[in-house]
Amino acid sequence: MQIDFHYYATYCAAYIAGYSHSESLEICYSAQFVDCCSKSLLSGLKAPLSAATTQLPLELMDQRKDIISQQETTRIWASFHFLPYDLNAEKKGSSRRYLNKYRLICDVNSDLLVDTVNLAKGGSRQAAGIAMHVLADTWAHRYFAGTPSLVINNTNHYFYELSGEGDECRETQIVFHHNPSLEDDIDKGFFVSTPLQGSENSIMNLGHGRAGHFPDYSFARYKYLPAWADYKVVIKDNPSDYFDAFCQMVYAMKYLRGVYKTFDKGCYDRAAVHMWEKEIHEILKKRRKDACADWKKLAQKISGHWIEDFDIQKYQGEYLRSAKKDRGSTYLGKFFLAAMAQKSMVTDKIFKSGNLLAGFSIDYHKNGFSGIRDYLILVEQERNKKAK
Repeated sequence: MQIDFHYYATYCAAYIAGYSHSESLEICYSAQFVDCCSKSLLSGLKAPLSAATTQLPLELMDQRKDIISQQETTRIWASFHFLPYDLNAEKKGSSRRYLNKYRLICDVNSDLLVDTVNLAKGGSRQAAGIAMHVLADTWAHRYFAGTPSLVINNTNHYFYELSGEGDECRETQIVFHHNPSLEDDIDKGFFVSTPLQGSENSIMNLGHGRAGHFPDYSFARYKYLPAWADYKVVIKDNPSDYFDAFCQMVYAMKYLRGVYKTFDKGCYDRAAVHMWEKEIHEILKKRRKDACADWKKLAQKISGHWIEDFDIQKYQGEYLRSAKKDRGSTYLGKFFLAAMAQKSMVTDKIFKSGNLLAGFSIDYHKNGFSGIRDYLILVEQERNKKAK
């Protein structure tokens, strides 16, 4: 998904769920900041590098090809952008090596999504924002995996955009090109993607890179033939999926506020969204690359407040001016802690399923933990909780 949904639509969902204007801004800022928090940014802030929630294109291009670097990539992308659906999935006749990648395919309403939302329960609004980013991305990124894999993530010439309904449904073949200096041309059906790399573990085969930015557009409806589905047609309907994502965010944030006692899979608060449903569908179906203006207009209509645009530097001064011992209580400090907790939880689940693609588990809940220095503060937090 893009900033239009992660920032402005998340604000709308948070406000509808009952958060105040200022609280909704804090939540949607964190939801969008997940796409910004790279090692490069963290280095400039002298913040924990383990809090990285994304990797910049140049970081990916410069990354080494060793297994440790591949595990680091998987930890980030599987934890925040391509949450695995079934870590114990079976596929007849498959090797262990293939199954490990197959089990990281992202889809909606997974056990890990429940774990993600529950992890944010009782936590900071930064944690809520991170959880909403992860939730939303399960809808946009379903059927792709957050680990480099040609066999899982590749696309071919059979990739068609669908427009119209029923008997009037039209199929237009999407043409992908590999020139990063060009931009998507949605009118002509030309979209920028990563170039084909025959190496199974090439970084070019991460996530939906082979399909370019197309799966992130809310208007996109398409079909293709992924190898993991035994070359059977898979149809993706983003307008419908994105509306479900919005309703699920409202339900999830009501749960975080204590309105609901449990967060259950497959639940969507359509009743709370009903009065805005027509306008939301119009935004989602409108064919353009950026829906920020329309989502912002709707956000201001719903709340009656002016919505400031996302500013990546907004909280950096506060973090840099704070004494080292006080940084954990700043806005970004809370974000970094929540990000490390999410990454730790997902990595632990993947590792305990017998899958080493994300590396070894970082389980900070146990007093006997020893590992990455950045996580020691999480260990201390856990000990303080138990002492109270």
